[in-house]
Amino acid sequence: MAFEHIRNFSIIAHIDHGKSTLADRMLEVTHTVERRLMREQVLDSMDLHRERGITIKMSPVRMEFSKEGVTYALNLIDTPGHIDFSYEVSRALKAVEGALLLVDATQGVQAQTLTTLSMAQEQGLTIIPVISKVDSPLANLDEVTMEIVDILSCDPSDVLRVSGKTGQGVRELIEAIIERIPPPTLTPKSDSLRALVFDYTYSNHRGIIVHTRIFSGTVREKDRLRFVEAGEEFLTNGVGIFVPKEKQLPELQAGQIGYIVTGIKKPGIVSVGDTLTLSRNPEPALPGYRAPKPVVWASVFPESQDDLHVLRQALEKLRLSDSSLSYEEESSGTLGRGFRCGFLGMLHLEIVTERLKRESNIDIIVTTPSITYEVTYNDGRVE
Repeated sequence: MAFEHIRNFSIIAHIDHGKSTLADRMLEVTHTVERRLMREQVLDSMDLHRERGITIKMSPVRMEFSKEGVTYALNLIDTPGHIDFSYEVSRALKAVEGALLLVDATQGVQAQTLTTLSMAQEQGLTIIPVISKVDSPLANLDEVTMEIVDILSCDPSDVLRVSGKTGQGVRELIEAIIERIPPPTLTPKSDSLRALVFDYTYSNHRGIIVHTRIFSGTVREKDRLRFVEAGEEFLTNGVGIFVPKEKQLPELQAGQIGYIVTGIKKPGIVSVGDTLTLSRNPEPALPGYRAPKPVVWASVFPESQDDLHVLRQALEKLRLSDSSLSYEEESSGTLGRGFRCGFLGMLHLEIVTERLKRESNIDIIVTTPSITYEVTYNDGRVE
């Protein structure tokens, strides 16, 4: 598909403002997912997401929509709404040209939404303001519209109104995405590969599968690629797009969003924000990369010391799909041997410990979380 018919966009929204429900309706309207296969929060791949009703792990999806006889590819990257994952959100925003600012008609604009919005504006994204849950009897449409107009300095007529529950306004929203969000711009050196890693998953059989946006060049199966920041090389074991399940393709081209199968089965190599390039024709990294930095620490011990090896394996496996988790072995006089773990925040800690319990099937003890502070004294000493 010609790059001028591609639209890459994300959704900025606070937790519980209807982002996943709106994504479901968009998948229905574009016939990406058959009605009989639809379920709530179809892009939230983990049961833990659906139980909590929040997005934790991003799931990209490609939708196709015909307008005036032209078929457009709409690539949506659904992002986490929680502040713990703000760096991951910033990388997802780097991978797109536009964003929907989704505001709940019953709650109005939330502070956390403004943080993500300022990130999107700094990156020069086209913002489409959207009010969700307009079918609710508690909807305060005029007041919320004026809030958005004040924040974006836009016209009230620019603000779209949708209901993810009933599907009202969703078709008009898709048409607005095509009209307002620009297609990807191609870099002059289009033959050399530069691809941004904005997320990744792990498969026991295929190793780490990176979710990527191609900024220049083309990637095919059996290409030898390199992670610029990590310095690791690998042979591509397959490429494709998400519809929303994986669909293998012969190649991924500039402007497209898809996946690359790396075959890597070692933790600590792949990280969000790294750049992929061809080994034979390397390019510098895309700007904005940051190594994950934990801010909350807690110790995790197995209830039975016999399970220490199982806990270590479970942490290793989790780290294959979450580079922001860090851990090191430690020993306690009362609790025995365990691991001191670093997390991005309290929600990240909750998710990791819940996954450890479910996926490794062992009982664990988690100590009270702590935060490291830096104190500067009047005499200039820093502690």
